[in-house]
Amino acid sequence: MSLEITCTRNEADKKQISRCKETIENSSGSLEAISKVLSLAGSEVRLKVLFLLNIENELCPCDIADILEMSVPAVSQHIRKMKDAGIILSRREGQTLYYSLVKSEDNVLNGIFNSISARKKTA
Repeated sequence: MSLEITCTRNEADKKQISRCKETIENSSGSLEAISKVLSLAGSEVRLKVLFLLNIENELCPCDIADILEMSVPAVSQHIRKMKDAGIILSRREGQTLYYSLVKSEDNVLNGIFNSISARKKTA
């Protein structure tokens, strides 16, 4: 069975269309930033890393690798993508790098993190 979506209208609501176009244009910067974060969080591994950084505030790649049972180079590749996108930042202590969430990106992800925490409580 095929679902065919059709649209039939007598007349376009030009005010509504204009208002919506303006809203999209005015929100384009925010939409782009949120899209970038969600795109990166679309990888299960990166979402886990972001979730862990949200819980622990900061972790080193070795800790993340141990927690996720992955190699450090594999974790580092994911970290590099998120760092290049400006979602996480690093701090060096001696020879160890620690990573944390950029606070402005934390707000975008809080709804997702809250959903993960809520599901854990009900499971």
